[in-house]
Amino acid sequence: EGSTQLIFVDPPGLLEPRYLLQEAMQQLALEQLLSADVVIYLHPMPEGDPAPLETWLRNKADLISRDRRRGGSAQYLAVSAVTGEGIDTLLAWCLAHAPRRPFRNAADDISNQPLRFFAAEFVREAAFEVLGDELPYAVAAEVEEFRESRKPVYIRVTLYVERESQKGMVIGSGGRTVKILGETARGKIETLLGSKVYLDLWVKVLPKWRTSPLALRQLGFPTPIGRNR
Repeated sequence: EGSTQLIFVDPPGLLEPRYLLQEAMQQLALEQLLSADVVIYLHPMPEGDPAPLETWLRNKADLISRDRRRGGSAQYLAVSAVTGEGIDTLLAWCLAHAPRRPFRNAADDISNQPLRFFAAEFVREAAFEVLGDELPYAVAAEVEEFRESRKPVYIRVTLYVERESQKGMVIGSGGRTVKILGETARGKIETLLGSKVYLDLWVKVLPKWRTSPLALRQLGFPTPIGRNR
């Protein structure tokens, strides 16, 4: 906006890791937290006052310098993603706290991720919407083929689950569930690309992919430091 560029990074939430994928997510979250100029700490208002951010970092709090944690710029802002209330105030606050330096990205960039990344994300997002809490975090998506030269654009995505029983849940009776999932994801991808899309979905079992460094690397997740096997 004008002479100011705001880059919003949405890292994984801070949590106590229970398996390798969550370790990778925590590592990524901490790296992004340390590289940020401003941290926007989201907390649901109905749950009362939020705990200090340091309580979520536990023994990692020392990684954040004292002046970053106690810079005197902490402020409560109420926002609503549904109504848009408070968003203008939040953006004004961010503009006021942006450091002076050259732009990090070209002014017309909307992301540093390729279209393949968004296609996979929209499919995974659709899986969450359609399947609800039945398969929390047990579904991964990988784009196997992306041909923009075809009309409609051809995109082949493989959905990975950890067990055969989960594969059946994703496919559904007579393929009904995966069809709904595909329709949901295709609509989002078409909006992004501005053109028609043929979305070809496959469902495969990749046993224990959330705990395998090799599988995590294959699916584009960072491998936690010291966990390469």
